[in-house]
Parts: sequence; structure tokens; C-alpha cells
Amino acid sequence: MERASNAVRRCAVYTRKSSEEGLEQDFNSLHAQREACEAFIKSQQGEGWRLVKTAYDDGGLSGGTMERPALQRLLEDIRHGLVDVVVVYKVDRLTRSLADFAKMVEVFDAQGVSFGVGPFAGRDRALRRTRQTLRHAPDEAGFRIASVR
Repeated sequence: MERASNAVRRCAVYTRKSSEEGLEQDFNSLHAQREACEAFIKSQQGEGWRLVKTAYDDGGLSGGTMERPALQRLLEDIRHGLVDVVVVYKVDRLTRSLADFAKMVEVFDAQGVSFGVGPFAGRDRALRRTRQTLRHAPDEAGFRIASVR
């Protein structure tokens, strides 16, 4: 699915925290992740990026499974064509499983959705390992991680 360079790109932020510790605070890890991702989306407004207001936040849930309510809502919204870019603070917030990441990328690719990791990506060891692994995957696998500035 090809998009014009000035087209609006609807961006969904996904956040996750494994433990429930600290979630009761007025400002917690989920809020910090969301705030950083929203700032990143705002920095990309010239590229047509716009924040989707729906919150996709999974607090107290492991990244080792895809059985997370907000993640499932996000994937469903992607399937319905409501999201163009998924933005996460770090790739391990989306998943800790390469197999699950591959499943998500299939959904993303089927809908022409990009995956963006904020400007913190250079410091994200999990993303670097994923990119290294995917670099060796066959081209027909269709994996891609959006290159964002």
C-alpha cells in the first residue's frame, strides 16, 4: 500500500509495563512511555504523522505473550484500517518474543502499517538484536522496521 509523502499517517502508541508496581502513582512508567512517544510523533508532524487518541496501555502484563487486552485491541484496529504507524518507546514494550514479533509484523504488513521506535532506538539493545536477526531472515519473510528520524 503506497502512501503519498504528505498523507496523514495515523499513529498509535502502545505502552506496556510487566509489573503492577507503581501503576497506582499519578505518573507512572506507562505515562512516561506515552509522553515520550507522543513527543516523537509530534516531531514527525511534517511527515504527516498524527496521534490516534485511543490509548493502548497494558499495565502489569508480560511481554512474553500476545494475550494482552490493549495489544489485541491495537491489532484489531490495525486489521480494520484505523492505524498507519505503531509507535513504541522500546521494541521490548511491544514483545519480548521474536516469534510474536514476526506474527505482529505479518499483521502490520498485511495492512501497510509501519513500526516506529522513537529517537531512543539507538540505545535500544533489543531493537538492535531484532534488526540483526531480521537482517538474516529471507527477503520473502517481509519483515521491516520503519526508518524514522
